Amino acid sequence: MDLKSLLPSFLFLILTNAYSQTTVVDSFLYGGIFRDYRVYIPSVYNGINPVPLVFNLHGYGSVNSDQEVYGDFRPIADTANFIIVAPNGSFDGNSKRFWNTFGGSSVDDIGFISALIDTVSAHYNIDTTRIYCTGMSNGGFMSYHLACFLGNRIAAIASVTGTMAHFYFGTCTPPKPTPVMQIHGTLDATVPYIGNLAFVPVDTLVKFWVNFNNCSPTPIYNLLPDIAPADGCVAEHFVYPSGTNQSSVELYKIIGGGHSWPGAPVNINITNMDFSASKEIWRFFSQYKLNQLNSVNDHNYLNSVTVYPNPSNNTFSVCFNNNETKSIVNIYNTLGMLVYSISTNDKQITIELEEKGVYFLLPDYNHRAIKIVKQ
Repeated sequence: MDLKSLLPSFLFLILTNAYSQTTVVDSFLYGGIFRDYRVYIPSVYNGINPVPLVFNLHGYGSVNSDQEVYGDFRPIADTANFIIVAPNGSFDGNSKRFWNTFGGSSVDDIGFISALIDTVSAHYNIDTTRIYCTGMSNGGFMSYHLACFLGNRIAAIASVTGTMAHFYFGTCTPPKPTPVMQIHGTLDATVPYIGNLAFVPVDTLVKFWVNFNNCSPTPIYNLLPDIAPADGCVAEHFVYPSGTNQSSVELYKIIGGGHSWPGAPVNINITNMDFSASKEIWRFFSQYKLNQLNSVNDHNYLNSVTVYPNPSNNTFSVCFNNNETKSIVNIYNTLGMLVYSISTNDKQITIELEEKGVYFLLPDYNHRAIKIVKQ
């Protein structure tokens, strides 16, 4: 969705210039591509106290400055005191910015976001237990991608009009219980609520996270007051509480809603105005910390498998520091394709990968993926 073609230029300029707080625009080279991003620093930030970090990801064909206005968290950050990072995706073959969540690309967006966390944390006092990600459409897909494959750094995620591609859904291996909020319109023509050959249905996706987090299968239901009847849609709210380590899953089902961000400053594709998606997302995020969600067993896992050297330009040694008699190792590339698999009784094995790049090693007895890099 290209919001530049949808937002009147005067509205964009007015909303952008309405803030006297600091926005920093920067970039760095990652994976052979210059990746740029915007950082919003609220006026209440003092650099002394660690603050949360919220990633706000644009949709396909959009850009970070559009998303900063369309799904705006800045007024909330000004009082709640968190830093917002709005990065840009890379360009696809059609010169459209995108996040690599559909397959067919070698761009390492997971590694880029991880490196961006390190970069921002080097300049600002970030509470690394309170890093969250949300996004619109393709940015929502990327939020789920991070929950699956970078969940050891992301405390919670929220997706607005985004779901998951079937292929990646089948390889999703979250390292911990992950609080998830999904916001989706039932008349979304871009990412259908009921799914299609490419995208997972919203109800299937919600059920996966409810089961994975071990939440109550019976939701707490609430029909939101229809305070804006002229918007042509209503909002239902489902809360699945009591998951492992106090995790939960929430769904805002917009009956009659389109491919849009509830409460946005411009009405496109049938936008629900009965609530603010940005406010509800922050309300949801603010409940969770990474150390709260990581279990004792998950912490112990950090020492159960060792990979070295990492990165490597030749071979990797994998050591199993566990009590299992047999270990199974699967290695996937960034497209989610299985490139190596072995079952072994040994406590140490040597692995050689043919192609340079980023990979994810998954021992079968735990859900934490280990990122490895062949240089």
